[in-house]
Amino acid sequence: MPIRALTALPVYNEAAHVAEVLCGALRYGGDVLVVDDGSTDGTSGLLARRNDIRLISHPENLGYGAALRSAFAYASAEGYDVLVTIDCDGQHQPKLIPRFVEACRDADVVSGSRYLRGPGDRSAAEPPYGQVPEDRRRINRRITGALNRRLGLELTDAFCGFKAYRVPVLELFEITETGYAMPLEFWAQAAALGLEIVELPVPLIYLDEARSFGGALDNADTRLAVYLEVLDRSIERSRRLSAACFKEGAA
Repeated sequence: MPIRALTALPVYNEAAHVAEVLCGALRYGGDVLVVDDGSTDGTSGLLARRNDIRLISHPENLGYGAALRSAFAYASAEGYDVLVTIDCDGQHQPKLIPRFVEACRDADVVSGSRYLRGPGDRSAAEPPYGQVPEDRRRINRRITGALNRRLGLELTDAFCGFKAYRVPVLELFEITETGYAMPLEFWAQAAALGLEIVELPVPLIYLDEARSFGGALDNADTRLAVYLEVLDRSIERSRRLSAACFKEGAA
């Protein structure tokens, strides 16, 4: 049975990459949604002149998590079966989108991993492009380990933005984090909901090793502290949500 899929790209100041990434997304991803999160570098004008994409424009920069939340709501409102998300900075290869969509036949969430190496998988065999900044690798390893220990997950990459979701399960989430820590809230709720999660290997590509997180998060120690705080808060909140759902189901 055909899967009705939407590919969504959260975008903020990506004038240098957006046209090329959209070309690939449109070729491999079917319907394409761009969430322009208050861009100020000319990206908004480039997107407004296109008639081959769906477009949501935030009047100001609300954050990575807020952009994904808009994509979730759109996919649900428009009745898609699967939502794929990719970043617009050139890290993700659109040619892999069909593989992620197909994997959603047997999983609720399909998450890309730059560190998972599967035998016989050509994408896993491709060499790295650029170098992962050491602070990013260290923080990813630390947070991924904490998620696995505390939530019983088996992830290898907590922060990869290349994902596919069965759209009906997205309606179960209550996402409040608007920034780069949003994936931690997502993983906490996914674990509490008992969703079926699989990882697929993706090439490790870093075209802009100096990319900014913005403000205080550019400091690695501050960023790690924020992530750990969000993880604590998200786990506690997911437990309350899970308990409330159980009570509602038992009533």
